[in-house]
Amino acid sequence: MTGDGVYVYAIIRAGARLPGDATGVGSPAAQLRAIRQGRIAAVVSDAPPKLRARRRDLLAHQDLLLRLSERGSVLPMRFGMVASDEEAVRAQLKVREAEHVAALEHLSDGVEVNVKALPAQDALASLVAQDKNVRRLRDEVRRRPGYEATLRLGEAVSAALESRAAEAGRRVLRELTPRARAVASGPEVQGCVLNASFLVNRGDSDAFRTAAERFGRANRDRVELRLTGPLPCYSFVSAEATPGRAIGV
Repeated sequence: MTGDGVYVYAIIRAGARLPGDATGVGSPAAQLRAIRQGRIAAVVSDAPPKLRARRRDLLAHQDLLLRLSERGSVLPMRFGMVASDEEAVRAQLKVREAEHVAALEHLSDGVEVNVKALPAQDALASLVAQDKNVRRLRDEVRRRPGYEATLRLGEAVSAALESRAAEAGRRVLRELTPRARAVASGPEVQGCVLNASFLVNRGDSDAFRTAAERFGRANRDRVELRLTGPLPCYSFVSAEATPGRAIGV
């Protein structure tokens, strides 16, 4: 890993103004600049040496993206995107200018809200009341305590909790999808039965979160929902659109 090169934060429309007091990653914080090519520009700074995913740098990266998105459409880059030099950035912008312009139009006034669904943590009483198999295995353990019986009960409880959460996850996905402009499935996360990101209008993000939270409360004996956002629209920018390489941070 090297500190040489150009750190790329985002792609914006040419002519869009950068926040006057915003700074980039590194210590001291790097100064921002825009590399313009046709109708678009890349927001960059010098790449600091020995860059790591430190809290300060992660927050600086995300704060800049959020502030840029308040001013207009943004194609956000994930943390750690570095190009060899400004000419490499400009060349990539030139090749994909039309694609980037179309993506900026698609993401106009949009924010991302991520929803993760996990099995409910305090749902055993509800599960026992509603699941005949779990109730039967529990009664067996009470009559004949032992390792095998306890193991079977534990496995049945775990499977039932996950099944109930997965069903609730499918329902919340169906309920929230009409409220979004686009939906993107996220990578598998251990313990999650659903990891999805929603592209929603900035002005609708509060109503979207309220609907998700209302569903979570109504189904708290089946699923735990974790909401993150509004975020920059990471999940709706293709990896091919990034004008650099992700360094190993």
